[in-house]
Amino acid sequence: MPDIESPDLESTDPAATGSAPPDVRVVTVFFDSREALPAFLESVRTASTRQLEVVVVDNASRVPLRHDELPDGVRLVRAPSNLGYGGGANLGLADARGEWVVVANPDVVWEPGSLDTVLAHAAAWPRAGAFGPTVLEPDGSAYPSARRFPSIATGVGHALLSRVWPTNPWTRAYRQEGGDSTADRTTDWLSGSCLVLRREALAEVGGFDEDYFMFFEDVDLCARLAASGWSSVYVPAARIRHDQGHSWRAKPAAMLRAHHVSAYLYLSRRYPRWYHAPVRLALRVGLAARVRVQTSWSQR
Repeated sequence: MPDIESPDLESTDPAATGSAPPDVRVVTVFFDSREALPAFLESVRTASTRQLEVVVVDNASRVPLRHDELPDGVRLVRAPSNLGYGGGANLGLADARGEWVVVANPDVVWEPGSLDTVLAHAAAWPRAGAFGPTVLEPDGSAYPSARRFPSIATGVGHALLSRVWPTNPWTRAYRQEGGDSTADRTTDWLSGSCLVLRREALAEVGGFDEDYFMFFEDVDLCARLAASGWSSVYVPAARIRHDQGHSWRAKPAAMLRAHHVSAYLYLSRRYPRWYHAPVRLALRVGLAARVRVQTSWSQR
């Protein structure tokens, strides 16, 4: 059983008080992210005027998070071991009962009203299961957070050319660049750095696939939502800031390896037949070569 801490669990648990559940549960998965977490928790308070329930999942950090480090009213859930990003998110969402849930990285900073903007726009998309805001880099530029599902064709072009020719057609197609950047639109998948999810849709597909320790759990989730008839919608009017280098700076080589392991898992599952074995071998060899090259670049 998870170790769940709350300043007053009986008074904050809707089942115990008979009150209606909070409108939205916001879950962030924490692993040694002390520098980033306070700004996340402060900003989420201004992101919505709705009744929010904020849950921090300590994913077996090397130095465990203490409850007295959190603001009043924020729940702390301790994972028994490092469950990975999707596993930690599932743990934090396990007893959610409201209509909406949010999964966001602890190095995200919400702009005021941004969550309310997403939820207001969601009313126009009753068969959408996932929504994502504009994700801003620390320099203020927009990160391409709404993308096509990766395929071998676009993946090879993007993998080989994105660094040396950023505007190549394969990367532009994968990142869905060049369209209207102000209007809501459906997309294949949305960045897991900040996902607003209809709880009904998430429950229907069984939550995050915990086979993905980190990376590609967002791609996989959106693919399973799409297979069940739920779309994913990009809402550019809502904005968050994400220091994407926060996690990568500490262990770039380990993060690159994890990314490519998950990329292989996702792509190989698209080619599961016995006669796809050469394709899977080519994927494994190509991704292994790419991670070696990128690791070398990261160490320069």
